[in-house]
Amino acid sequence: MRAVVQRIIKGQVTVDDKVVGAVSRGMLIYLGIANYDSNKDVEYMVGKVTNLRIFEDSEGKMNLSLLDVAGELLVISQFTLMGDCRKGRRPNFMDAAKPEVASELYAKFVDGCRDLGIKVETGIFQAHMHVESTNDGPVTMIIDSKKKF
Repeated sequence: MRAVVQRIIKGQVTVDDKVVGAVSRGMLIYLGIANYDSNKDVEYMVGKVTNLRIFEDSEGKMNLSLLDVAGELLVISQFTLMGDCRKGRRPNFMDAAKPEVASELYAKFVDGCRDLGIKVETGIFQAHMHVESTNDGPVTMIIDSKKKF
């Protein structure tokens, strides 16, 4: 499971010209699910993302987590994060989970964050989405549940 995590001031996702999710201060997460991911990866990712200290404290140091600042999450399913671009010019998506598996693990991630009391908004799984955000910093992190990097 891979996530691109961005600290944001605000974000929203639109499908067919309709806003389907919007948040204020918090994180925008693009979440990619591999065909070898499991509930263990979901648990790791929920814990890592919600406790990642990327928000500034009163001294301007990144010491606070999403939970500490009562931040919000905008979570977007993003199978292209599993694309392998090492060979040729066209990404290989063989590692991306099948939609029925990915949607289940994606939902478990969202539910796991909500269970912690976090406001979570999402896009629509497999829809063509337009995502807008105002990055804060910018602060952008890449997380891989298999710790490949």
